[in-house]
Amino acid sequence: MVGNTSLLKQDKWRIIDQSTTGLHVSALHSFGMDDTLCSSVGSGIVPATARTWVHDRTIVLGIQDTRLPHLKDALAFLKEQGYQYIVRNSGGLAVVLDKDVLNISLILPEQERGIDINSGYETMWELINYMFKEYGKTIEAKEIVGSYCPGSYDLSIDGKKFAGISQRRLRSGVAVQIYLCINGSGKQRAEIIKQFYAAGLQGETTKFAYPEIKPEVMASLAELLDVPLTVDQVMTKLLLALKDHAEFLFADQLQGEELPLFESYYNRVVDRNEKIMQAFR
Repeated sequence: MVGNTSLLKQDKWRIIDQSTTGLHVSALHSFGMDDTLCSSVGSGIVPATARTWVHDRTIVLGIQDTRLPHLKDALAFLKEQGYQYIVRNSGGLAVVLDKDVLNISLILPEQERGIDINSGYETMWELINYMFKEYGKTIEAKEIVGSYCPGSYDLSIDGKKFAGISQRRLRSGVAVQIYLCINGSGKQRAEIIKQFYAAGLQGETTKFAYPEIKPEVMASLAELLDVPLTVDQVMTKLLLALKDHAEFLFADQLQGEELPLFESYYNRVVDRNEKIMQAFR
């Protein structure tokens, strides 16, 4: 874990809460937002920012997912199940977003020596540990084989994954992003991705090794902690945790020069997504 030099400790934490408004816009909005914040936080015009976001029934695909041999069939399956889909501009593979999945982005300024990749991941791990310390459960950071979008900083309790962390770096800003499955069935979410890959591969062997999903290795926090838990309750835990790590905490929205920046980054994300996906329509 991060020691005395914890990146969670900031003079100011700025909060942008889009956990409700995000339900009404495409997830592309969120990737445009995080790029904007990387730029504005990285250039020092605003302080370190924590942004929360929720999007309903959306599958966020990675670039490798668009190379599935039967992608059209896989996308048709998602549509049949009532899911939208987008391709993100950061690494990783397919993940499930819905109204019970809270995403948190911590946007940090690169320091003089820079923030190494592990420090970014460990900052988020430290935050989640702090938020849920009252339950007395050990939250591990290690790859959970059989989960969707597996990585070395999958967060799990008792061997079951409830969260995944990714990073985006742009213009001296670092966005560390996590999805937290708050409640609902982690197994059912994993089943969707399992069937997506089954439709996309149809038994073919590919150069890239897509994950073999085992739905039983994924769960929500409500399932793992055996408590009722809502996105709003976790939002409160987040705000209290950040308050304990800052001299000053304040709610905000995009300001001044961030507004034209967002328009530019959002359009870029939309155009890029459109170019990638148009071949499969």
